[in-house]
Amino acid sequence: MTTFNVEAIDLAQVQLRQSAKYRLYPADVIPAWVAEMDFPIAEPIARALHDAIDRSDTGYRSGEGLAESVRDFAAETWGWDFPTSRVVLVPDVLVGAAESIRLLTAPGDGVVITTPVYHPFFSTIRDITERQVAEVPLLRDASGSYALDLDGLAAAFASPEVTAFLLCSPHNPTGTVPTADELRRIAGLAEEFGVAVIADEIHAPLTMPGVVHTPYLSVVAPDATAVSLISASKAWNLAGLKCAQMVGTETTSVLIEERMPKEVTYGTGHLGAIASVAAYREGREWLDHVMEILDGNRRLLSELLATQVPDAGYVPPDASYLAWIDLSAYGWGDEPGGRILSKARVALSEGTMFGSGGEGHVRLNMATSPGILREIVHRIGRLATST
Repeated sequence: MTTFNVEAIDLAQVQLRQSAKYRLYPADVIPAWVAEMDFPIAEPIARALHDAIDRSDTGYRSGEGLAESVRDFAAETWGWDFPTSRVVLVPDVLVGAAESIRLLTAPGDGVVITTPVYHPFFSTIRDITERQVAEVPLLRDASGSYALDLDGLAAAFASPEVTAFLLCSPHNPTGTVPTADELRRIAGLAEEFGVAVIADEIHAPLTMPGVVHTPYLSVVAPDATAVSLISASKAWNLAGLKCAQMVGTETTSVLIEERMPKEVTYGTGHLGAIASVAAYREGREWLDHVMEILDGNRRLLSELLATQVPDAGYVPPDASYLAWIDLSAYGWGDEPGGRILSKARVALSEGTMFGSGGEGHVRLNMATSPGILREIVHRIGRLATST
């Protein structure tokens, strides 16, 4: 299925699924929180998975063809080329981030993140790797747009306690896409201060039309202390199949090969690897169709908010299907998502989960049908007019 009728997707249909998005809340709640799409799976991926089941191919992963397929996809999409020998499989991007931090830093070291940012970064740094979080908040202009604080990063990198930067590019939850010049500045700072950069680029295939994603490793020296983490899971809705890829430089690839526990790489799902190969090799047409839908939905959301929740602050994301919405003007407190859940029966992600700057915000998943998106905003709008 390379294309599908997005208007035909309704809530009753998607709630037959048993994944976390649709099972955490009661059926009268519209789930728009976790990053799962409501769209049907791409036909080449479905075929590859059905074929695997038909041949009882459900053992440990081999990863056959995956390094080549992700390399070819990266070269075609971003002009980024790398040897397949530098690709290592991991179960998901967070596992890759944790293992990269362990390999490239020491317990107690500081790891920079740019808040508000993907909330599992906090627990990955503090609890899993036993490092310290060093926050450098994003800059925000009068229009509500966000950007990296390069001067703030320079100051943080100069601290002797800081040894790594966990970069989110494209950024979750704001949808900001750093420019090539910004990434080059970061690379220069990282080299100057001896800071390892771990780039979470999971949303890169979801960059909107007219916006350019620059892979971090494409702007660094071959011997830079840096790692890129990529996956087909967000772009093709494969999160539950557990497959991501770490790409290293000449330096970090050697460290990964020598010190990465084999148990980590073999935790990658075999069906996830099969699905990822199909996505990278045959999923382009489906993804192009989805990006047209998401581009339309981000614009539709602007129109709906302007008429029904007019005091909301929202800048359409340059990447991903996650909308970052400022509801501070409504006086619903630092965590408006709780009020929206109880009164409007819509489940969103609380902005406070994402750290500094998240107060009064919510993150909304708009990878759904326009009809469901309209109902989500209609419910929030009724709440806004009643308070």
